[in-house]
Amino acid sequence: MKDVDRQNEHPDPQGDLVAWARLLGQRVATLGAGLITTAESCTGGLIAAALTETAGSSAWFSRGYANQDKIEMLGVDAATLETEGAVSTSVASQMALGALRSSDALLSMAVSGIAGPDGGTAEKPVGTVCFGWALRWPPGTSEPLVLTETRHFSGNRADIRRQTAIHALRRAVQLLDQA
Repeated sequence: MKDVDRQNEHPDPQGDLVAWARLLGQRVATLGAGLITTAESCTGGLIAAALTETAGSSAWFSRGYANQDKIEMLGVDAATLETEGAVSTSVASQMALGALRSSDALLSMAVSGIAGPDGGTAEKPVGTVCFGWALRWPPGTSEPLVLTETRHFSGNRADIRRQTAIHALRRAVQLLDQA
């Protein structure tokens, strides 16, 4: 994947959500290797909405998940939810893997966090977001590469959701660039 044409500059890391989505879509479309899928909790489909702002995105975007049934739809372990909570890298990892395995996607992104204004704790304050990315590369690989990360964002609910979506997309582009 490193030889993919990099004509487009990366958008400003704090910048345009749709520009990051468009760049990710271009990367995947150029590869001609698969689709993108999301499993979203605290963003409520914001990443999927940004991805589908681009005309023709159906060629490289598969589906999005809200935070409705992580266990049934994504195969998240109920014990992990019980012991670590929904906002954990373990759950984000399982969400990303579940989204990838239940689709024919190349790449999945998962987010689970506390966008506020309520719901934070001393251990997991408002703005805590756990991310998971799963990449099936080369296509058909049985065990995908999985990356997880926890970030802390500030601002109001809309700010946190937007920062979360941009970070998920930006890291997905970086992951494809490095694969």
